[in-house]
Amino acid sequence: MSYDRDAAPAPVPGLRLLPWEGEGGKPCFLSADGAGGVLSRLADEIEAEQLCDGSDVLKGAVAVLDDGKAGEHALRRALRATTQAFGDVLRVADSRGARLPVVADDDQEADARELRSEST
Repeated sequence: MSYDRDAAPAPVPGLRLLPWEGEGGKPCFLSADGAGGVLSRLADEIEAEQLCDGSDVLKGAVAVLDDGKAGEHALRRALRATTQAFGDVLRVADSRGARLPVVADDDQEADARELRSEST
């Protein structure tokens, strides 16, 4: 599976991007009403596994890069695993980001004023 962020359709309110692909590599969506159904829980579990896998892949890639004796084959395998994990993490980020509540402009301005007053 490879996630192409530029080819993915724009997030649609009320639809959750799932962490797997359909036929032909097309993205899968779930109509999520916030009820936390079986598919939603399964998607949550898979996303959590993908994030853990990404952490493991990162550690492995760092180890390969730190090994001055690592050959081209090891570097290619590390890069392939890293790009796969990075694609999964981007999909998770896009899915979760699309489900964040939209903040009204007035709320954003109030938050910005509060941050400025705290920093002085």
